[in-house]
Amino acid sequence: MSQRPPAPPSLQELRKEIDAIDEGMHRLLMQRGDIIDRLIQVKQTQEVGSAFRPAREASMMRELVQRHRGILPLDTVESIWRVIISTFTYVQAPFSVHADISASEAAMRDSVRFNFGFTVPYVAHFSAQAAVEAVAKSKGDLAMVSATSSRTPWWLELEADGAPKIIARMPFIERADHPAALPVFAISRVADSALVTEVETFSVRVSGWNAEVARALSPLAEIVAVPDTAFDGAALLVSVASASIDKIRAALIEAGASVRSVALVGSHATRYTVPPTGAKS
Repeated sequence: MSQRPPAPPSLQELRKEIDAIDEGMHRLLMQRGDIIDRLIQVKQTQEVGSAFRPAREASMMRELVQRHRGILPLDTVESIWRVIISTFTYVQAPFSVHADISASEAAMRDSVRFNFGFTVPYVAHFSAQAAVEAVAKSKGDLAMVSATSSRTPWWLELEADGAPKIIARMPFIERADHPAALPVFAISRVADSALVTEVETFSVRVSGWNAEVARALSPLAEIVAVPDTAFDGAALLVSVASASIDKIRAALIEAGASVRSVALVGSHATRYTVPPTGAKS
């Protein structure tokens, strides 16, 4: 006589399992807080001015994507982890996020809240220039500005030694239906050892800028351009991954432009793309 299959667990039993997991997650977060408290005492993070670690954060996000499985949406997992990271960063060294809302206030607010939660103070500005200037005057704040367009060459403020730099490009995990899909650069002061340099960003000023020159550069790099009609030129923000800046300079000259100046203004991690099928790349 065959045995009957075991009865499925009751709703009460399953809810007890969930309660135990919830309690365990809370305890782990408190333990993480205890470690951060010890870290503050050991490294005296409050005196450094910035606790951002872009390279470590990019590594953590890649590992998160690679191990994720199950019905919980990846966006939810990414947001939870980012809020945890940013909140504990804030605990180590308090900072504010200065956001340029000139393009889309709602989209920028979504991006800031997705990446930093509600504990970190949010300060709105009506231009990228104002957001960058606020960070330049601060001890360890961060700015969020558009990564695809601009009315002014705000990146010129990043050229000087000691000035804030571009440290990240968001969203880091790219997907077609990302809930915070606005392309933005994060700008702050960060220790050189904490930076990730997979993609470097340069401020390039040129004369002789036109549509033909822009087409020559488009296969080599991502570019934000602000024309300078007075000098028949432009201020460019060039994000270089596979090509070197020397190759960009050569392409500009070959296309008929003159390069007036080049300055490194930051770097960030290569974005992690999740295709529509859900496979990771």
